[in-house]
Amino acid sequence: MSMLTPPGMGGKYRITGDKYPRMRRTGGRRKLVLAATGGVLALGLVGWGTFQLVDVFTGGSTATAAGGRNCPAPATSASPAKATPLPAPGRIKVNVLNATERSGLAKQTADALKKRGFAIGEVGNATEEYDKKVKGTVLLLGAADAVDGAFPVLATQVGGAKQKVEAPVKGEPAKADAAEAEGEAAKGPRKPNEVDLIIGDGFKKLAPEAAATGALKALNAPKPSPSPTAAGRC
Repeated sequence: MSMLTPPGMGGKYRITGDKYPRMRRTGGRRKLVLAATGGVLALGLVGWGTFQLVDVFTGGSTATAAGGRNCPAPATSASPAKATPLPAPGRIKVNVLNATERSGLAKQTADALKKRGFAIGEVGNATEEYDKKVKGTVLLLGAADAVDGAFPVLATQVGGAKQKVEAPVKGEPAKADAAEAEGEAAKGPRKPNEVDLIIGDGFKKLAPEAAATGALKALNAPKPSPSPTAAGRC
């Protein structure tokens, strides 16, 4: 029995000779796996770097096409147009006309408006077109320019005021009143700051002076400029 034979293992299982079995090294396969992994990573880094360079020189269109975020620039609003200043009460000529059956209402209202700084024109009864036909508080009648001028200023003095633009007749004066019916000289076209305040059946009195003054100040207060729209983070 050889000295290399373990005890109890005799016969055909004996180990003889002076050559020993060699163990195959497994490190070669591991190196191949590591080398392949490193190659894949290197190729990935090269591809990513190329992608970034293309993205820089094309302004980001490649990133958008590949599913990246498309971050729009913040929307900047245009500068608001400079608003035309509203006329002061003293520059508005108010014709106070009574369309109700209550006598003296036009003069009382005209006196109150005069104390609040408005210029008073004609005071009397409404024409047949509007007499006893105005059901609300008042009807403001004026030229188209009054919509963004005299109308809102005068509307601060009485609640529920309705507005109507008087369309001038082609070839005729813009306004016809009772004086024309009596043969007097016709008036020229209505001025932008001339308004008829026609008192209706629903009118009781003007708005309290303090409330009307506050409403007038709010009307003349500057409106804040719109701020740019935030586009979020990218």
